[in-house]
Amino acid sequence: EVQLVESGGGLVQPGGSLRLSCAASEFTMRRRDMSWVRQAPGKGFEYVSAIDNDGRPYYADSVKGRFTISRDNNLNTLSLQMNSLRTEDTGVYYCAEPKVLFRLILSSQPVRADFNYMGQGTQVTVSS
Repeated sequence: EVQLVESGGGLVQPGGSLRLSCAASEFTMRRRDMSWVRQAPGKGFEYVSAIDNDGRPYYADSVKGRFTISRDNNLNTLSLQMNSLRTEDTGVYYCAEPKVLFRLILSSQPVRADFNYMGQGTQVTVSS
């Protein structure tokens, strides 16, 4: 059974940093498009960042210059380095494999059906 398990969330003050990780089992991230999406309280999913099967990164305008996505093919993990965090970055962050990468990037509000696999999420709270 495919499992994606996120970790690294927590409570951080505005301006702080966190590094999220996603570990996969029964699933090889190498040569797959992967993404991070988030869900703020009471809202739908929001695209955050993606990396395509050739390793090219993509970012939502709201996180560009602050977040960095990366993939370690040896460890089979996906990471998201988040710097200069803002209160509006608060939410549950999910690691997920999109069905169609560019449809995710262009989507204003993706839904669960837009992904093949998604983890259970890790909570990120940015608050003073």
